Amino acid sequence: MLQRAIKLKEDDLLLALVSGGGSSLLSLPAEGISMADLKSVTAALLKSGATIQEINIVRKHLSAIAGGRLAAACKAPVLALIISDVTGDDPTHIASGPCAPDPTTCRDALEVLRKFRISAPAAVTARLEKCPDETPKTGDPVFARVENRVIATAHGSLEAAAEIFKAKGIEPVVLGDTITGEAAEVAKVMAALVREIRRYDTPFRRPVALISGGECTVTLRDERNEGGRGGRCAEFLLSLAIELDGMENIWALAADTDGIDGSEDNAGAVMAPDSLAKARAKGLDAKASLLRHDSYGFFAGLGSLVVTGPTHTNVNDYRAILIL
Repeated sequence: MLQRAIKLKEDDLLLALVSGGGSSLLSLPAEGISMADLKSVTAALLKSGATIQEINIVRKHLSAIAGGRLAAACKAPVLALIISDVTGDDPTHIASGPCAPDPTTCRDALEVLRKFRISAPAAVTARLEKCPDETPKTGDPVFARVENRVIATAHGSLEAAAEIFKAKGIEPVVLGDTITGEAAEVAKVMAALVREIRRYDTPFRRPVALISGGECTVTLRDERNEGGRGGRCAEFLLSLAIELDGMENIWALAADTDGIDGSEDNAGAVMAPDSLAKARAKGLDAKASLLRHDSYGFFAGLGSLVVTGPTHTNVNDYRAILIL
């Protein structure tokens, strides 16, 4: 793809269709970096609890095509049509911004690795320290002929969901598409809001659906995680179930819009008021499952996984808590 872009003339047009997942799928390593090096660093970052923005800072500086390098490689005008899967919808973070200016530096990438104590391959550390070719920045003449246009967003999906609830006579409350943090901790905050509504009908009156998006994280720290399966959506839901502990008239769904929660074959899961009671009857220990980060195993045991298959659209996570 890069070679074809390089061959374009000034009277051609480069049309780039960009979506979440592009960092993995358009992953041409920079000179001196092997695919094994790139995979090793990415895998370590994914387990570390780093945000997608932090992960992409590193990826952009280990890539020959991300961080604006695709646009910079050709003489033709560039139009990038972008489906956003990151909070804030900034083109530089979506698929590591192959057609967008990159405000970060090699030094920033090194700081991310140090922050999360990532032991990177020698070739990676050497490249980031020497920084032989920095990514193109805002103000670079190349971007005078480049347009990055975001055509679908997480907030758009939340608004669409709100219309569905409204049509069913349930008041939707969109809490935003920028909710981040450890999935289990975010669930605790949501549970506190649910308890307030359930008991006092404030700050929202029932029936109400709390709708949110964003990208939480799951940090894997030690051997307790061995054998655990599950992504951030199912982990959020398992923590929520534990916090609400069978509260009546509360249902919830958390799923990734692309149909894959983390690396599993489910989009997410569904929680009902009797989920924990059913789990106990089946011998499933919710708290032990959460400690192992085994939300997939927990909800699979209940038959409560949401399995859609690939949806071919990625606009981040979708969470809905229904309070009747």
